Amino acid sequence: LPGYGNSPPSEIVSKAQDRVAFLDYVFQELGMQRPVLVSPSMSGRFALPFLLARGEHLAGFVPVAPVGTKDYTAEQYQQVQTPTLIMYGDRDTTLGPQALQSLRHLPRHRVTMVPNAGHACYLDKPEEFHQALLGFLRQL
Repeated sequence: LPGYGNSPPSEIVSKAQDRVAFLDYVFQELGMQRPVLVSPSMSGRFALPFLLARGEHLAGFVPVAPVGTKDYTAEQYQQVQTPTLIMYGDRDTTLGPQALQSLRHLPRHRVTMVPNAGHACYLDKPEEFHQALLGFLRQL
């Protein structure tokens, strides 16, 4: 994502609506219609504004202890009808529970806590992570 990892900071994604437009562009360029958006950690800065603005364009949403969940209200989350699988590792004592506290207001959610996994539960326990993800995808 622009401004993360080894990519340079970018003014084109400095505001939430810019990040929504960026994801719109990526999905359009890839020819994706109603994708499932998997959002670990820092990608929450992109995924959450997109979910709130364009959730109807997603077949599903999988937040994995994303950042930025406290930036939105319970009422905003309650408006989203996108099926959601909230995931986090049981050893993630900060972002996982914090994200769950906010995201539990999404009306069509379920929660999977990955046992013996930290913040990056997809790296710590990839088999358990993928089993939960594939189970969710099969139900969409």
